[in-house]
Order: sequence, then structure tokens, then C-alpha cells
Amino acid sequence: MSISVELNQITKAFDTTVAVNDISLTIAPGELFFLLGPSGCGKSTLLRVLAGFYRPDAGELLFDGEVMNNVPPHQRNTGMVFQNYALWPHMTVRENIEYGLRLRKLEKSTRKEKIATVLEMVEMADYRDRPVNTLSGGQQQRIALARALVIEPSVLLLDEPLSNLDAALRQNLRDEIKDIHSRTQITTLYVTHDQVEAISMADRMAIMKDGVFVQVGTPREIYQYPADPFVASFVGETNFITGNIQEISNGKATIETPVGVLHTESVHHDFTPGQEVSCSIRPETIHLNGNSVPNQLTAKVGAVTYLGRVEEYELSIADSLKLKAIIHNPGTETKKPGDTVNISMSPKAIVPLPTND
Repeated sequence: MSISVELNQITKAFDTTVAVNDISLTIAPGELFFLLGPSGCGKSTLLRVLAGFYRPDAGELLFDGEVMNNVPPHQRNTGMVFQNYALWPHMTVRENIEYGLRLRKLEKSTRKEKIATVLEMVEMADYRDRPVNTLSGGQQQRIALARALVIEPSVLLLDEPLSNLDAALRQNLRDEIKDIHSRTQITTLYVTHDQVEAISMADRMAIMKDGVFVQVGTPREIYQYPADPFVASFVGETNFITGNIQEISNGKATIETPVGVLHTESVHHDFTPGQEVSCSIRPETIHLNGNSVPNQLTAKVGAVTYLGRVEEYELSIADSLKLKAIIHNPGTETKKPGDTVNISMSPKAIVPLPTND
């Protein structure tokens, strides 16, 4: 059965370092929720608070309304998958998966049935009697996932589970984890610093920095309406043009910048005339040879990188500003370094953000 997870003003410090600082959040039953942030931001500490490995210094942790602060890890019914798999190398696949079931003193026939089910789920049924130290990294990660799932946890905790795998395998396992989640509907908290992982998998996500949440929302909300320049640059690539608000009303504004006046129809913050803002412009929203009125600029092409399905352009405007543009499905005609081009940006594509103090 899916349960809710609630964090009420959770704080956790180590000596003088505050790793998690007064965090509150509610994760809905059955939600696939991601914690995304740079190394050292506190996301793994928060996961260990949920697992019971760390006790919070302040605040309350609740599973379905029940306070869990003093409940030991083995009584929380959480399954955890670690970055380094944490399997017992001297045991077989079956023995590793069976360990949690033995602790729960389940009948042998029940254990056998549950192991068979979970091995099917992670597509490892043929490896049942193999020693785990003979398996590849990807296979070991599947077994670690199976071991966490076999106890039928109320909450599944994943700590950067795919970071040690190569790109093709990561993609494959991302799809499988998402598929397993949709079938089991276990409330899942997934920690990563990989924004592609988070954007492609999460129901909702929290961007974490210095022990606090900077923004919580769906991947689409966070990508399109970032809270500040840190979120905009951490989730996907973006360009920044700094300027000052001239006029503003009804979600529209004109912004004075070093390269001219820009017009935006994507104002999602409270600004006042004269206020300094940082305009986030995603590379894929910049049009070459564009004629979108009113945001037209002249640029000089620098480096051009052809990547098959996309082509990346480094652009210089007035020698002082560098922008990156991404063209999808590039044709055979291409701009060359040194070419002068007209670029344009839709007013919807220019997102003014509060500058970081």
C-alpha cells in the first residue's frame, strides 16, 4: 500500500555544518519524487534521515501521519538502493535477495515465491544462483533493486543508483525503474545530481542547495519557470543576459540590456521598474535567421558543433556577450565560424529572474 511521507522543519547538522536546514515537504502516496542538487547540498543526508540511519536534530518525519523520528531503520519498512550496490560478495543472487525476508522470518515457500517474482521484475531470473561478484555493474544494480523491492517496502529510497554505470545502461535502467514504479506504485524518493535522470523520470522534484529547497515542482514547471538563475542553470542549459526592468504589467515587461531592449511575456516574479534581473534564455529557443519581432539581434558565429540530431552554435553579440544556440534536426546547410547572422527570440522564451544577492 502506498503511503505519504511528510517532512516538517527537518534539520540535521554534523558538528558546525548544517547539512539539512529546516526543510518541509509532503510526498504523496505512490509519488516518484526526486531530490536534485550538486554534491554536498544535503540530499543524501536527507535520504538517510528518511531511512533512519540519521536522527533529525529538529523537526518531525511522518509516514502516513505516524511520527518516525525514533523508529529504528529495520522497523520503518523502507527499501534502500545505494550508489555502490552494497551487496554481499560471498553470497549468490538468491541469498542476497533473501536476506531481508529471512530477517522477517517468512516461510521458505513464501521466500521462494517472492524471490522469483522480483527477479522477473528486474529481468534477472536466469541469474538466481550466480555469485554476485561475477555480475557486471548493471546486473549488480538490478539485484540491489530486487533486494530492496522484495520486502515490499512502504517507501523506496534510491541514492544515485545509476551514477556508476555507462550512459547506454543508465538509459536502459532509467526506463526500467520508471516501469517498475508504475507497476508497484511504491512511494519513491530518488536522489541524483543528474538533471536528465530527474527531468525524464520524476513526477515532482526538489532542487536542493546548501541544505535547503530552492524550488519544488514538476520537471516541466522547473525547466520552464525556474525560481532563480541557479535553478535555471542547474536544470538544463541556459544563457543569461542581465538587464533592468523598464516597464512591467500583466506578465509582460521590457528590459533594458547591454545589447538592446528585450521584450518578454514570461514574467513569473514580482519585479519593480528599475530592478536588476537576469534573463534566462534556453539555447533551443534562439532562432538563427529569425525575424521574430521584437527581439532581434545581430550575432557573429564562433564555434559550430555538429552532433547529428542537433547542431550547437556559439554566438557573440557586440563582442561582449556569448550565447549558445541549439538547432534541432539541422539540414545540410550550415553557418560557418565568422558568419554574421540575425537571431531572434520569442517574448515567451525570455524569462527574467531575480538576480542572486
